[in-house]
Amino acid sequence: MSNKKQSRFKFHIKKGDEVIVISGANKGAKGEVLEVHTKTYRAVVDGVNMVKKHTRPTETNPGGINDIPSPIHISNLLLVDPKTGEPTRIGRKIVDGKSVRYSKKSGEIIK
Repeated sequence: MSNKKQSRFKFHIKKGDEVIVISGANKGAKGEVLEVHTKTYRAVVDGVNMVKKHTRPTETNPGGINDIPSPIHISNLLLVDPKTGEPTRIGRKIVDGKSVRYSKKSGEIIK
């Protein structure tokens, strides 16, 4: 038996999803999810929650001060409805024996 702790939480966003920030300093910002950190319940969204990162020069990198996206808690994110472009909650249903996500506003299946 492994010592890994199982997560009981089902994430409503995945890598590649278009999301909108619903609270915090970046409220209203849209972006694509670059990665999801399941252990900390956070996601990195392109162009949202930008921080300054000081990097030392190397052979491949000239160095300097770069803007990089920092993780944001997934409770502050809502999926963008593919049909209307507005933020929407998601539901899950079984289609052809597989669980799929669908938009609660339009009812459209999310790929």
